[in-house]
Amino acid sequence: MMLEQNLQRVRKEIAAAARRSGRDPGDVRLVAVTKTVGVESVRQAAALGLKDFGENRLQEAREKVAAFPELCWHFIGRLQSNKVKDVITHFTLIHSLDRFSLAEELQRCGDRLDLEFAALVQVNVAGEDSKSGLDPSELPDFLDALRRMPRIKVEGLMTMAPWADDPEEVRPVFRQLWELRRKYRSPEMNLPHLSMGMTGDFAVAVEEGATMVRIGSALFGVRRG
Repeated sequence: MMLEQNLQRVRKEIAAAARRSGRDPGDVRLVAVTKTVGVESVRQAAALGLKDFGENRLQEAREKVAAFPELCWHFIGRLQSNKVKDVITHFTLIHSLDRFSLAEELQRCGDRLDLEFAALVQVNVAGEDSKSGLDPSELPDFLDALRRMPRIKVEGLMTMAPWADDPEEVRPVFRQLWELRRKYRSPEMNLPHLSMGMTGDFAVAVEEGATMVRIGSALFGVRRG
C-alpha cells in the first residue's frame, strides 16, 4: 500500500531529524493534511494509526469531520469570521489565529456557546505578501491582548515558510519562530507548540524545534500540503 510505505518513510525522517537535534521523536506530532483527498483516504490513514488530520476549508472538511469525529481535526487555513462557530465546534485546534478582529469574534462565540478552544498564533516570519499572519513585531501586543480573552487557549505559534528547492534556505524562518516563542513565552502563556514544516521542508523544521508538521503530498501523493 503506497500510503503505508509513505507513512513509514515520513515517520523515519521525522524521527531522524528529531534525534539529530537531541529531541525525542515522540514530541513531534504528524498532522496529515487531507485537503485534497477524500473520506476513504482518511479511513486508510486512521487505520494506520494516524490521529491528527488537517483541513483548510470548512466546506470541504465537513464530510470527513462528520465521518470521523473521534479524530483530532486541525483547522490550518485562513479562518473567516463567519465560519468561527462551525470551526470551534468541530475542530480540536486552530492553526491560523492571525488578526485581532478574528480573536474578538472567537472570544464572543466562545462566550455565546460557553466553550473554550485551542489556537495557534500564525506569524508571517518571512514577510511574504501572499501569506497570512502577524508581523513578528506585532506578536507581543497580540499575545498580551489574548491574555484578556479566556475562551482562547493559546497553544503556540505557527508559520509557513516560502517555497524553496533547497529546504536549507528556509531554516532561518523556522529558527526565528523558535526564537519568538523563547522570547515571548511566559508562565501564563507557555506556547508549547510550534507548527511549522510541510512536505518539502519538514525535516529542517523538526531540527529547528517543530512540535507539529503538516504533511499532505508526502503521504497521499498529491501536489500540495
